[in-house]
Amino acid sequence: MYSLPSMILMGVIMLASWLVSSRLKSKFEHYSKLQLQNGMSGKEIAEKMLADNGIRDVQVISVAGQLTDHYNPVDKTVNLSEAVYNQRNAAAAAVAAHECGHAVQHAVGYEWLTMRSKLVPVVNIASSYMQWILLAGILMVRTFPSLLLVGIVIFAATTLFTIITLPVEYDASNRALAWLENKHMLNPAEQAGAKDALKWAARTYVVAALGSIATLLYYISIYMNRR
Repeated sequence: MYSLPSMILMGVIMLASWLVSSRLKSKFEHYSKLQLQNGMSGKEIAEKMLADNGIRDVQVISVAGQLTDHYNPVDKTVNLSEAVYNQRNAAAAAVAAHECGHAVQHAVGYEWLTMRSKLVPVVNIASSYMQWILLAGILMVRTFPSLLLVGIVIFAATTLFTIITLPVEYDASNRALAWLENKHMLNPAEQAGAKDALKWAARTYVVAALGSIATLLYYISIYMNRR
């Protein structure tokens, strides 16, 4: 079912994803040891960034797990993993400020975040059925090609989501780093660490988008060559 070029491409993307994820983990472990001179926790960093941007209706809360940090525009909460919420290091400051960057985007009506938020319900529904539709579509591509086409359209929506996520994530990091620097929250070494950590975090989204695009093209090629 898989052609040699597609297998090679997917292998390259999987390798890139593993390398970036491994590098990101090592970066965060390194910068988690770089304690902040100002002594502020991730929670305190987040609350100050929100206040400095005039945002009074967003709550900073702690959530269980690792890498569970996110901003929820529905209930207006900045959700920080326990480590980020409590710790006082460059990695925690970077993550906390980044998630607040999403809150700032929401407050100012950042168009890319608005677009992504509108796609969330579609992606949630698509993720429940997409793989089954694509599998059935591939198996029945010669007799019922329309089913695969439906799967491709659904997968295209998820691919669009990964693409739109890129400017959202990069902009949130840029807002975070600019605030950290302009407010002199970190010393030069801490600022450099926060920037490096967020740079590698953003690259995980780039790899995810490339992988989704490659997979979409693969499904399209199956549909186009069904005869």
